[in-house]
Amino acid sequence: MIDIKQLKPEDVGRWVAYTTPHGIAERGRIKWWNDTYIFIVYHCDDNWDNFHDYTAAATRPEELTFIIGESK
Repeated sequence: MIDIKQLKPEDVGRWVAYTTPHGIAERGRIKWWNDTYIFIVYHCDDNWDNFHDYTAAATRPEELTFIIGESK
């Protein structure tokens, strides 16, 4: 789980893993957040250097974890 209140501007672009209730994992990058959701880019046609140009999906923070070892 990621704590929204602990996120900082430098967390934009960090890799995260989303795990569905069925155990399927998907990775993406943080685009932005509000008080309720973290907005993640999951698909960008492998153009990860420009992920910020793609649509982000609102994701509940309890379904996300940081991927350690992946650089921005």
